[in-house]
Amino acid sequence: MTRLVIKQHRSSIGEKIAARRTLVALGLRRTGQTVEQNDSETVRGMLRRVAHLVEVSQQDAKAAKSGSD
Repeated sequence: MTRLVIKQHRSSIGEKIAARRTLVALGLRRTGQTVEQNDSETVRGMLRRVAHLVEVSQQDAKAAKSGSD
């Protein structure tokens, strides 16, 4: 399964409350923070809502496991 690496690169100050809550639901709390999420339609929809605040890259789950060993 593919993992998404999500980094918040812009502040949520001045954003609508729905965008702020979406960031929190993704696990992002401050600018510069990075989280990993499984790639799913739900997460993709959340990312569309906050696309202007985050940077997204893909990571293969097999590569992630072998890199952490």
